[in-house]
Order: sequence, then structure tokens, then C-alpha cells
Amino acid sequence: MAVSTGGVSVGGVPGSGAPAGSGSRTWTRRDAARLLLASSAVALAPVITASRPSRSADRPPGGGPFDETYRGRRIQGSPVSHGLSALDIAWHVTVDGEPLHLMRRADGTWLSMVDHYSWYGTPLEATRAAVDELGPRERLRHLAPGPLGGGHPHREAQHGVRA
Repeated sequence: MAVSTGGVSVGGVPGSGAPAGSGSRTWTRRDAARLLLASSAVALAPVITASRPSRSADRPPGGGPFDETYRGRRIQGSPVSHGLSALDIAWHVTVDGEPLHLMRRADGTWLSMVDHYSWYGTPLEATRAAVDELGPRERLRHLAPGPLGGGHPHREAQHGVRA
């Protein structure tokens, strides 16, 4: 079977537009298959690259554990799994040994109990922002549950708020 397009034939038979001795190349089925394979490889390369998992897929959401000194404060954090999904990972974070509660928003960002109005891409960024908000002198207070400890930093129970 020979296919001719513009003087080039496939299958060893010269095309109608090229004289036999004009020096034009005769394409074989093998040449056509190589051309088809090469063009499909070039076309599929972006799809294959995009489908590969990123290197950050091995880390928990929000990055890995951290333990550092930031602005004179020791901040530590590690992921704690609460469910089967990668989205169910919570973090245990402390600033100078006192727990800092972080919450994950629906869009995957994080906020802290120190600042409910700003959110950050990782727990480390949220912890650093909490240290910035606390300043050099203020410390996190341990909020023990019970009638004297409150249990919430705003202490609604002491203001007579009823729901």
C-alpha cells in the first residue's frame, strides 16, 4: 500500500508529483511510524509531566514539623492526624511551651487563636504571625477548662453571654 502526498510516497512507490530521478526521499512505513511516535511523544509530554505527583505530596498539608527560635521565642509544631484523609491533619503547636491553637480554613489556609482575622499558607507562617502579634513581652496563657480558667480566650462566660 502506497500513500502519496505532494510528491512524497509512503510504501516505497514514488508519488505522482516527483519524478523518479529528482532526488526526493521515499518514505517507508517505518519512517511514518517514527514520525507519528515522535509527534505523539511531544504532544503527550506536558500531560505526563502534569500527572506526576509533586515532591511536596510526601509532606503533610502545611509542611513538615518545625522547631526553631523566632524573635527570641521557641516555636515548635508537628502534625497530628485525626482522620483518614490528608485534610484531617491538625497541628500541635507551642510557643515557649504554651499551646497555640491553630485552625485550618476550608481553603487550606491556617489561622491562630491570637489573630482570627488573618490567615496564612502554613502552620509555621501562622505561628510566626502569632509571635509577631504577641510582641516581645506578652506570653500565651494556659487556658484550663473549668469555672476559673474559662476555656476560651475571650471568656464569654464571664461576660454573661448566653446562647
